[in-house]
Amino acid sequence: MKSRKRKAIFAGSFDPITNGHLDIICRASKLFDELQIGVLYNPNKKGLFNFDERVELIKSCTKHLKNIKIVSFDGLLVNYCQDHGIDTLIRGVRTGADIEYELQMAHMNRELNPNIETIILPTKTEYSFISSSLIKEVLTFGGDVKNLVPETVLDELQRKANGGNEKCM
Repeated sequence: MKSRKRKAIFAGSFDPITNGHLDIICRASKLFDELQIGVLYNPNKKGLFNFDERVELIKSCTKHLKNIKIVSFDGLLVNYCQDHGIDTLIRGVRTGADIEYELQMAHMNRELNPNIETIILPTKTEYSFISSSLIKEVLTFGGDVKNLVPETVLDELQRKANGGNEKCM
């Protein structure tokens, strides 16, 4: 009898993907046969990077991981999971406030689909203050984010800061 493939999903907007996200992805990929990176698609939301750019950046940052699949979704994540045979959600937390929020989400997801489990992974201490929103704010004021994002992302951030041309930082 063939055993069922263990599949999980780590979902977010990843605008941009950070070293904190990458840490969770790398650690979670060791726990499952397949880890899907679910990139939230919202055509009405204007982000720093458009959907296709975010997907390409994630691909570039995770190409060394052989069990990663990058997917898009909209609507309820538990519905996507049910439709695609995924029974585990991966969530990363940085602070107590994150834990409280993620517990609420885990309970709601369990209410919507009792077959879905949530695994909460704390970020490594050195990434506990990083968020995509904070990175965008620091960039707005000309701050240095080179230690907060993967090199590929930094290159794209620099290109955008220079109006799409060569590096400027």
